[in-house]
Amino acid sequence: MTGNTEHHNETIDSDDNQQPGKHRLDKSMKRRRVLIGGTAVAAAGGLAVAGFASADTTSGETASSAEAEAAAGTSTTSGVCTLNAEVTEGPYSLDGALVREDIREDKEGFEVQYTFTVVDQANDCAPLADALVEIWHCDALGEYSGFVGGNGHQEEDNGTFLRGGQLTDANGQCGITSIWPGHYVSRAVHVHMRVHTEVTLTDDSYTGGEVIHTGQLFFDPDINEEIQATSPYSANTTKETTLANDSIYDDGGASSGLLTLTALGSSVSDGYKATITVGVDSA
Repeated sequence: MTGNTEHHNETIDSDDNQQPGKHRLDKSMKRRRVLIGGTAVAAAGGLAVAGFASADTTSGETASSAEAEAAAGTSTTSGVCTLNAEVTEGPYSLDGALVREDIREDKEGFEVQYTFTVVDQANDCAPLADALVEIWHCDALGEYSGFVGGNGHQEEDNGTFLRGGQLTDANGQCGITSIWPGHYVSRAVHVHMRVHTEVTLTDDSYTGGEVIHTGQLFFDPDINEEIQATSPYSANTTKETTLANDSIYDDGGASSGLLTLTALGSSVSDGYKATITVGVDSA
């Protein structure tokens, strides 16, 4: 495996050494640089701006929680956005994600309640409705559905666990429930994300549309260290890469995909809320 480096434009992934024939890596896909709501972006439609800082590992709430809560109830928008790194989708992507709110299926792990707010720079950072936010990630043992065995563990593979997406509402917001990811060789703990527009929904999935953002999401390293040392994550004995040594995360905070975390209880096993505001340019 190689440790290739990613920057803010087109990048090369060192995600893993799976067979390329199994992956969707359409290099002709039109990609755009995307934006993420920075501290200058006020929430639209009464939504709080989220995703500006990593979690406070003492209280479980982020350093920016107060500012985010103070922004709630405002109705102004701002065209000032900070460019966010767009990175590879990695070798474990699959086409045709299930459109569903809960992607856990029967996977064990600590609950994560994601809230995504998508805003459109082309429309003064106003909320973008009817965008499909899709995520996928590995389970507690570092295995991806559709590619089980890639991290050295044998388990049932139905090709769908820990994969799915939701359409944003009129406020540009959607929620997805999953578990905290495990780790695997060569990468820090992360979640893959794509934002699609103009999709057509089927009974449980989608067709068509355009991918306007491909990114990855990351977690506070102190909280993650505690989680990875706790069952069921501790059963994964493969070597873990720290966030500081990850080949893709560039220490850019929320602009590089670092989630804002809020504890759901007094223990890491109670889970977390994870929020981020992602801006895209629909023009």
